[in-house]
Amino acid sequence: MQLSIVVPVRNEADNVLPLLAEIHAALAGGEGGAREFEVIYVDDGSSDGTRARLAEALARYPRLRVLAHRARCGQSAALMTGVRAARGEWIATLDGDGQNDPADIPKLLAALEGSKNSALRLVCGYRRKRHDSWLKRVASRIANGVRSSLLGDATPDTGCGLKLIERAAYLELPQFDHMHRFLPALVQRNGGTTLVVEVSHRARTRGRSNYGVLDRLWVGVVDLFGVMWLKQRACRPEVSEVTREPERQ
Repeated sequence: MQLSIVVPVRNEADNVLPLLAEIHAALAGGEGGAREFEVIYVDDGSSDGTRARLAEALARYPRLRVLAHRARCGQSAALMTGVRAARGEWIATLDGDGQNDPADIPKLLAALEGSKNSALRLVCGYRRKRHDSWLKRVASRIANGVRSSLLGDATPDTGCGLKLIERAAYLELPQFDHMHRFLPALVQRNGGTTLVVEVSHRARTRGRSNYGVLDRLWVGVVDLFGVMWLKQRACRPEVSEVTREPERQ
């Protein structure tokens, strides 16, 4: 198993089956040919019919695995649950609301496979043309500008759910709520490099968003200073092994 698709969801019953169909269409027989992959959905304490839709999907898709949180723990916790359970060396993540296009996953894979950078650990999607409300677009532009300026992560859109990351690198990152929004800076802190690839973005057509603009803003400010603190205290020592001198005859 080389690739695991991890999709965190909460109250996305109407999006489960359509998105799964798109994921399989993109990877099971796309232009690059069929790929070996698994799909892991993590239900983060849904209170609607999401669990029932996932049970229905299990009967249709042999590659699908479903994990469930008894209570809501947040998107970062759901992603970590999926990554820990994944069998793939690389993890592709995308939001469960249908706004990320699964057809872009092969684009991220192509960027990874075409890179000659052995330190590349993360490929980030960049939603240049977003299909959100003007308020979300403005708030996101400001937040990304401030974050990029303070963290120097050279990533214009860390909020994009579509990413490709090495599983081992992900598991080495410090874990905290909302950490998924700072993956480029955290990966770079650990010595890995990142790459940005432009991807498409779609309007939400089913269900309602689980996030508001203001709650993201205030939490993001606190987290930003926390990540700055982590970066300032990072230390990557250069290690060499000391060998024994050969014995004299």
